Formats: sequence, structure tokens, C-alpha cells
Amino acid sequence: MTHVTLRSEFEILIDPYAPVAQVGTGFDFTEGPIWHPVDHYLLFSDMPGDVRRRWDARRGVVEVKRPSNKCNGMTYDAELNLIVCEHATSQLIRERPDGRREVLASHFRGQELNSPNDVCVHSSGAIYFSDPWYGRMPVYGVERPRQLGFQGVYRVVPGGEPKLVVERNLFDQPNGLCFSPDEKLLYVNDTVQALIRVFDVDGDGSLSNARVFASAIRSELEPGLPDGMKCDQHGNIWVTAPGGVWVYSPRGELLGKVRVPELVANLAWGAPDFRTLYLTSTHSVYAIPTKVGPRHEPYMSGRRSGGDATASAAPGAPILTDGEMRLDPQRCAMIIQDLQNDVIMDGGAFADSGAPGHAKQQHVIENVRRLAETARARGVAIIHVWFVVEPGAPGVTLNAPLFEGLVDSKAMVRGSWGAAPVSGLEPRPGDFVVEKMRMSAWEGTRLETILKATGRDMIINTGAWTNMSVEHTARTGADKGYFMIVPEDCCSTMNADWHNASINFAMQNVAIVTRADAVIRALG
Repeated sequence: MTHVTLRSEFEILIDPYAPVAQVGTGFDFTEGPIWHPVDHYLLFSDMPGDVRRRWDARRGVVEVKRPSNKCNGMTYDAELNLIVCEHATSQLIRERPDGRREVLASHFRGQELNSPNDVCVHSSGAIYFSDPWYGRMPVYGVERPRQLGFQGVYRVVPGGEPKLVVERNLFDQPNGLCFSPDEKLLYVNDTVQALIRVFDVDGDGSLSNARVFASAIRSELEPGLPDGMKCDQHGNIWVTAPGGVWVYSPRGELLGKVRVPELVANLAWGAPDFRTLYLTSTHSVYAIPTKVGPRHEPYMSGRRSGGDATASAAPGAPILTDGEMRLDPQRCAMIIQDLQNDVIMDGGAFADSGAPGHAKQQHVIENVRRLAETARARGVAIIHVWFVVEPGAPGVTLNAPLFEGLVDSKAMVRGSWGAAPVSGLEPRPGDFVVEKMRMSAWEGTRLETILKATGRDMIINTGAWTNMSVEHTARTGADKGYFMIVPEDCCSTMNADWHNASINFAMQNVAIVTRADAVIRALG
């Protein structure tokens, strides 16, 4: 199945030929997908069947709760407690891992809520949820009269009563909702009006400045309306729509359409690297690989109640919006690769390649040095990766011009000036050193052993050569499930053209490309 590209940016987010895999089928109507970041399974609901199920690659689909109070939208809080919208009870509830149940919201000013439908959690711990009345209809809920005369969106804080955060009559049937990466915006769609509204999130958690973000999300040719909705790490909005999922830029431009064989009700990113989009549809659940991950939700780096430390290593995408990131230093490692005298210094074995000149143009030594100093101070693991060969270069195969040139130049020989790190980038106490004899920092080295032992899954990738060692390391790291971050002013190669070609094209598909100052700010 071919997806629909309307703007070129769409293909940065997903391959237009990305396969749509069915991971389970035979259900009544699936909803509420959410991925557990530690135990690595997808939880989803089947409202008409009144059952909750889970899926993982090893066991397949397993039933976990029946009856489920016809649950709909689900998410986790920062402690990995499950937050559930229940149609049958008109309640928003929290389920603890030990089975304890806590009602978070059931009434507004003494009257029963309609039927909480979808839910998202702010980093402050506040919970926002939509409240249409689908859960008081037959099939999708329990038929019964409504007590409220409107359909709203609410905010609830621990121990507090739900607070209405939109005008009473603004929505016909508010449904999916999600925050922007920086949590300054909240998007809410309306299934009946077939549009998405966006609100400013004020400092006290209230919403203001309501405006239409996207409209006319309907088709006379295909079934589908706005229902589930998620924001990716770049601030693009993915919303269920006719034919599958429509993707909008932060400016409200329709970038493209993800095609799915059935009517899609909701979606959520999952898999250990959060690069698989799971879609709950009429009778099936589908999975599609993407090039982009979700906005970083609080649960993605949360801990289980009781302080289970294993949760802290769960992968979650770095927050990225308008060029700004927020990184957890305890999850980061910084690679300083091939910044050795033979590579980038005048008088080195490769001085005639132009590498020293481009390194000076990039100010690569100074930029890497100051980034490494900040990173060390914040607790980032610093890993020096050096290309080192023994005299005579035993074990270096002459299968590529790169290796032929290295052997002919007698470069990078252990103990020589050429193999030593450039002045200012020597290892400090507590740093790691990894030696290699190939382009990629991963090939035949102990790099991954260090990363696993120190619990690092985000790699700040610096060094020489941009279009060879740095790029190869980024590609393999992405394949292995690591989040690769490339500050382009901390990399250099033989000339600006080769550098720019790598940075502007290849790297864009496997890494977050940024600059040293942005990474320094992101580390806090």
C-alpha cells in the first residue's frame, strides 16, 4: 500500500512505501492503544466486546480484562500507573500495577460526566480528558440519559475535582487530544465538526486563545473522521481521518496521508525505540514503521510506583520543537570520534585531503571541547573512539580506498603522534576509550557494552569524518534503537560540500541534526 505524499516533508516522517502489518484481527472495534515503555507490550481496548487486550511480539494477542467497563482511551502517568477512560461508568480512573483502582473524575458540579473518551498527561501531573457522550450510546457504551447538557474538555489534578477548560458549547463531540512537544499548546479534535482546534496552555494549566488548526477532515468517498490524535517529536499532528491517518505540520499544512485498510480509530507510537506507529481500527490492529517518534510523554521515562529503577532506562524520544531539545543527561553518551592528529591536524597523514582546513572552518576542536565540558559536568558519559592500528597495520583489509590510503600513509599507528588525540580533547578521568579499525564506532568494538552498562540510549555523535565515520555510526545506532543526535558544528570532513551533503540528506533520516549550543541548552 502506497501512502500519499502531499508535501516533501511527509517523506522525512515516514517512507511512502512503509508496510502496514496486521498484528491482530477479529475484534469488534479497537481503541485506546498505549505502549508500555518497560515491559514492551501494546495495550488496547475493544469497546463493544467490553474487553481489554495486550499484544507483544512473543505472545501475540492476550486478553487481560473482561469486563473492562467498555474502556476507551488509555495512557500512563509518570509512575506507569494506567489511566483509563471508561464508557460504562462515565469515569476517569487510575489503575495501579497491584490492581488498586482510584477514581480520578466522575462528576462535574454534582452531575455525572458524559463518558470520558481520550486522555493525555501533562508533565506537571495534571490530566486532561475529553468528554463526549459516545459512551451513553448503544454498542460503544451503556445506553442511558445524559445529565450534562454539553460536551467538554477537562483538567484534573491529583486529589482535585475536574475543571472545565473550554467553553461549554464550543465542541459537539470533543475526542482526541494531545500536547505539543513543549506543552505550550493543546490540540483537541471534534468528530462531528471534523476539525482540530488548538489552545494556548497557560501557566496555571488553563487554556486560552482557541482557534481552528485544521478543518474539513472528512470525505464523501472514504469513511473516517477525526478521532484519535497524537503529536510527533517535531510538532506534527497525526490524526485519524478518511482512509487512515492525516499528518499536519505545526503550521496546519496537510503533509500527507497514511493509508490503512480499515477505518482507524486511534494510534500510538511504540516498540522499544518508539519508531513503530500502532493503529487500532475497526476489526484489527496494525503496525507501521516510521522515521519519527512521538513527543516525549511523561510516562516514556517514568518509574513504576515503588521506584522500580528499570523503568528509567525505557527509551523515549528527545523533546524537539522549533530547534530546541530537552535531554536527560543520565541517558546520554557523547562520542568523540577520530579527532586524532593524523586526521585533522596540519602535518598529519591526511593533511593533503583538506581535512585540517575544514576542521578549522567548522571550529570543530573548540566546539567539541566546550560541549564535552558541559556534558561531563551534567553526568553525560564521554566516549573517545579512536582509529588505532599496530605497526604494519595487521588485520586491516584492503577492501576499500579508505583502508588502502590508511595503510599506504602509515597512519594511526599505536603510540605515534598521529594516533594521539588532538590537543584539548584528551580523555579525562572517568571518560571511556574505544578503539576500532573500521569506519563505524560500533564495528568490532566494545561501544555497545559501555552504553548498556551505563544505561545510555541517546548518543551525541561528534567527530571526523562527517560523511564516513560519523554518518556510519549514526546509521548503525539508529538501526540498533538508539536516539542519535548530531551537532553538525562538532563534525568535519575533507570539505564543506561533502559535509553538507551528509548533514542535509543522509543524516536527516537517522538522527536529530542540531548544533552544539542547542545540545548544551538541552542538557540543562
